[in-house]
Amino acid sequence: MNRLLVIGNGMTAHRLVEELRSRDRGNRWRITVLGEEQHDAYNRIALTDRLRGVPEAKLTLRALDEDPMLEVRTSTRAAGIDRPAHEVVTAGGERIPYDALVLATGATPARPPLPGAEARGCHVYRTLDDVNAIREAAESGGDRTAVVVGGGLLGLETAEALHRHLRVRTHVVEAARHLMPTQLDGAAAELLATSLNETGIRLNEGKGLLSVETNRSGEATGITLTDETSIRADLVVFTAGTRPRDDLAADADLPRGDRGGYLVNEDCRTPDPAIWAIGDCAAIHGTRTGTAAPGYHMAATVAGHLLNTPEPPPPLSPAEPSTVLKLPGVDVASMGNPHAKPADAIELTYTHPAPTPRYAKLILDPEANTLQAAILLGHPTAYPRLHALIGQELPAPAEQLLT
Repeated sequence: MNRLLVIGNGMTAHRLVEELRSRDRGNRWRITVLGEEQHDAYNRIALTDRLRGVPEAKLTLRALDEDPMLEVRTSTRAAGIDRPAHEVVTAGGERIPYDALVLATGATPARPPLPGAEARGCHVYRTLDDVNAIREAAESGGDRTAVVVGGGLLGLETAEALHRHLRVRTHVVEAARHLMPTQLDGAAAELLATSLNETGIRLNEGKGLLSVETNRSGEATGITLTDETSIRADLVVFTAGTRPRDDLAADADLPRGDRGGYLVNEDCRTPDPAIWAIGDCAAIHGTRTGTAAPGYHMAATVAGHLLNTPEPPPPLSPAEPSTVLKLPGVDVASMGNPHAKPADAIELTYTHPAPTPRYAKLILDPEANTLQAAILLGHPTAYPRLHALIGQELPAPAEQLLT
């Protein structure tokens, strides 16, 4: 019987175990999963629901540890890989053997290297423990003010949860000229900003964070922006960016991509034929994907190779990246890459002003037959229809698809 060791107990690792156990009819692989967190595998995409007050149990993924071919060990950190011995060394000094090793260590949130960023009251947003700590800080009593650093999808969802559900006065800081700069254009972002301002969330766009101010006890008391604006704050949440968790590569002499991540081929295999990497920590020919769907594809690919039934390799990058922001009173969606349109692409824009603002930008091929990308604001029913048509020939004139 072969021994599979999986380092990481996140969504991608969970999918790998599901794939392997559902297809391993002969019980060829005995699986051990090492999870650094104290929790069972959970839905990381739904962490904002937890911030809004949803119980932790609602986020937990389907339990797998009743399977006699599977052992899931939480609160266990892998500290090193002994490749010649085919063993992983835990932080407690235990040596766990493997025949195949899958690295699913995910990513770690970025904390800016600025004065005060490590102070008490400053939080990152990546794990269930992170979110629980933010909730506890927000509910600690008194007139609380929070600053969310990052005006992307995660930052705006965090700001909405803090402001609406936890009753905290909330500011958002975004260094780019407008909110959600990767997904939206200026027109859509302006309408979004208007809607958020009406809810009471305060926006600071086009301004970077200069420092976090602290008191003598080392607690955050406010922030200073690059234009010297000062904002009082009891709570600072960093939501801008992550980096791959690839620290096991150094001692194991495994190569990494130029921007981090374990370097793997299209089959998710490292140069060591016994070691694979999937999810946020993997860099396929140097390219990271960073979203759940490609991570699930990687999991299925590795499961196929372990069972000698290989599937098509995962894409080098998400073929149809999409983002959906759902906040009370506003629906925002972006699909494809609206900023990478070819010079000869056709761009159609539809704007409906107040009292119910709506905006749509559709980017089509030069013949206006194929949808390449789209930005939608205030068109919730059009999103699933258009998302299914990315890269496809349109079945009707573009404006009819928005109704």
